[in-house]
Amino acid sequence: MKFSAQEEYGLRCLLRIARFYEMGKSLTIPEISRGEGITEHTTAKILRALRLGGFLESERGHLGGYTLSRPPEEINLGNVLKALGGKLYDDEFCKTHSKGDRICTITADCSVRSVWILIQNSVDNVLQNLTIRDLIGDNILAKSTISESV
Repeated sequence: MKFSAQEEYGLRCLLRIARFYEMGKSLTIPEISRGEGITEHTTAKILRALRLGGFLESERGHLGGYTLSRPPEEINLGNVLKALGGKLYDDEFCKTHSKGDRICTITADCSVRSVWILIQNSVDNVLQNLTIRDLIGDNILAKSTISESV
């Protein structure tokens, strides 16, 4: 199982911006791009998705840049990943990979679908308890929210 580059880069960009949130400093595309080692084109594309998802605000001009739209503790990691790339398993998957008559190509009682639903639910349970603040704070593995939900 893999996360896409967009999700990885998106989280890294968001975390870089979040580290400056309490100082009231915004970051520009070139600053973020250089800091993360991502092209400016890719950075701009990712920041646009994060802005449209409601996680960032942007300001034009030489004093402009990107800032969080709300405090890091109010930005849920699951929502960010969903905005960047969607879920690992979406109910629509079976609809797009079935025969034209909407019947599963394997069986009506697909055990593979059950596994994907179980995995997605487990991932959702972990992500719903994590915020951007958790990632910029102490080591998240030490957080009780993760150990309780795994």
